Amino acid sequence: MEKFKRLKNEGNEFVKMGEYEEAAKKYSECMKLNTEECTVYTNRALCYLKLYKYEEAKQDCDHVLHIEDSNIKAFYRRALAYKGLQVRKKNMAGI
Repeated sequence: MEKFKRLKNEGNEFVKMGEYEEAAKKYSECMKLNTEECTVYTNRALCYLKLYKYEEAKQDCDHVLHIEDSNIKAFYRRALAYKGLQVRKKNMAGI
């Protein structure tokens, strides 16, 4: 549990510095230790949104919503992911 907290805190620090790729890696390491902790999924979803990885963000939010069906952050970030996917689809249609 101590390693989990350390990795999560490191991920949070990377987010504060705008290092979203590094933060996502830390959160992914956390998930290997505990797959039920929803905050690391919503945090990684935030990183994926910042990195324009909308499908990955949506998947993380879907995972959280299977565990906690009323998680507000997961709903909000999934909506942002859907919006990003729609924008990408429209841009691809114009090419």
